[in-house]
Amino acid sequence: MKIAIAIAAHPDDIEFGMAGTLLLLRKAGWEIHYLNISTGNCGSIEMSPAKTRTVRRKESKAAAKLLGAHWHAPFCDDLEIVYDSKSLRRLSAVIREVKPSIVLTHSPQDYMEDHTNTCRLAVTATFTHGMPNFLSTPQRPPFFHDVTIYHAMPHGLCDPLRRRLMPGAFVNTTTVHEDKLLALAAHQSQQGWLDVSQGMNSYLAAMEEMSRTLGNMSRKFKHAEGWRRHLHLGYSSAPVDPLGDALGRDFLINKTYEKNLIKGI
Repeated sequence: MKIAIAIAAHPDDIEFGMAGTLLLLRKAGWEIHYLNISTGNCGSIEMSPAKTRTVRRKESKAAAKLLGAHWHAPFCDDLEIVYDSKSLRRLSAVIREVKPSIVLTHSPQDYMEDHTNTCRLAVTATFTHGMPNFLSTPQRPPFFHDVTIYHAMPHGLCDPLRRRLMPGAFVNTTTVHEDKLLALAAHQSQQGWLDVSQGMNSYLAAMEEMSRTLGNMSRKFKHAEGWRRHLHLGYSSAPVDPLGDALGRDFLINKTYEKNLIKGI
């Protein structure tokens, strides 16, 4: 069975930069999974943390249903996603239950620590997929097939020091853009919060702008998501690219990025 999982920090993070790729994988016959590590409890200026958790859980389940994805429950709160053994063992159990061949997660460089810590946890939890002596919580048996990790583009397409980051590949999300937009719109509670906290005007418009910007960067697609593939060592027996294999013409390698990798830039 071909299986992919998206692992993000907060409810709506998957919809911003990963959902188009998930939708295309589902269309290509893949089983897709959806996990936000945090409950999103701080994402409101009107509701209490407890109420916000409840509302955002309902919204994320609705979004996952729209995507056709299996939803997994969060196990942290906002700003409490830390790289520790407790969180690592929880996430390792999810990875072992799902048994993915593709893991989609945040960029190692992003604008906030919840995103970067989620990335670190996802990378290490995936590394443990074939380690019998590492005990997950709850305990789950390891699996031994190849897994490939892909990192989404950070919010603002920059690292925390304002340097522009380039994708290693573009995924053409034009045909699934409206479905991606509908899934993001399921997070209705975020409109007012993001307006006030981050000046996004409209969180839907913010996603649209990022999608079009990446499409323009590809010089081929109207809407796109960008990805950088993690080093295969410790995850797969060879530097395979299952996302490219699965998506075919909707997957475009950024030749400039690849050339710079060879040059060490």
